[in-house]
Amino acid sequence: MADIVEYTIYGDDLQLVEIQLDPHEGIRAEAGTMIYMEKGIEMQTGMGGGVFKGVQRIFTGESFFITSFLNNTDVIKRVAFAAPYPGRIVPLDLTSLGGTFICQKDSFLCAARGIEIEIAFSKKLGAGLFGGEGFILQRLVGDGLAFAHAGGTIIEKNLKAEEILSVDTGCLVAFSPSVDYDIEFIGGFTNALFGGEGLFLAKLTGPGKVFLQSLPLSRLADRIAVAANLRNVGETKGAAGLGGEILGDIISGL
Repeated sequence: MADIVEYTIYGDDLQLVEIQLDPHEGIRAEAGTMIYMEKGIEMQTGMGGGVFKGVQRIFTGESFFITSFLNNTDVIKRVAFAAPYPGRIVPLDLTSLGGTFICQKDSFLCAARGIEIEIAFSKKLGAGLFGGEGFILQRLVGDGLAFAHAGGTIIEKNLKAEEILSVDTGCLVAFSPSVDYDIEFIGGFTNALFGGEGLFLAKLTGPGKVFLQSLPLSRLADRIAVAANLRNVGETKGAAGLGGEILGDIISGL
């Protein structure tokens, strides 16, 4: 049984979550996400279940190690965690969500001690070959609170039975195990070449709950890379122009 923890989320687009630990309670977190902790909390970094569990986390985009924070005092202590890029934090009450929830890889932030973080491969061949971020997933199992992080704004959808939602593969954050996950091809020659959305979309079929993000890390990284390349090209052209002017002055002075 997972520890029962209380929490407060601070911020808007650059959020952190502060966890309140009662005496002898603990929380597990992805390595490198801790912001601060009060004196009396003991930090223990390990593989969290052995080498096999560590290797599983690597496949889901997480660190080989996982860190536990334990309150070994007799009074309430607090520890805080933040996502590694701009976005929002999604609290997931696994008790009310049926004890299991599926998340995109690299989305786990922290969870009450007692919750397991497992690997979950997509069952569909199409999703595995063309799903992008959706091939290797994370399965959170337990009866307490877990926290996922996502980029941009979070949208929550409750799909009815047989209701279908088509989503950019990178914009899917988490969903109920009851939601059927597959990949569909975008039809049309011009859509495929010039649509800008990629060749495939995630096809989600209800019933179940779905969380979406407006700015996946992959899209943000692509825009930053394009901007950096344009700047480098501009600087190169500027340097070439300056070099040409210098060379011209030298030749005209001969």
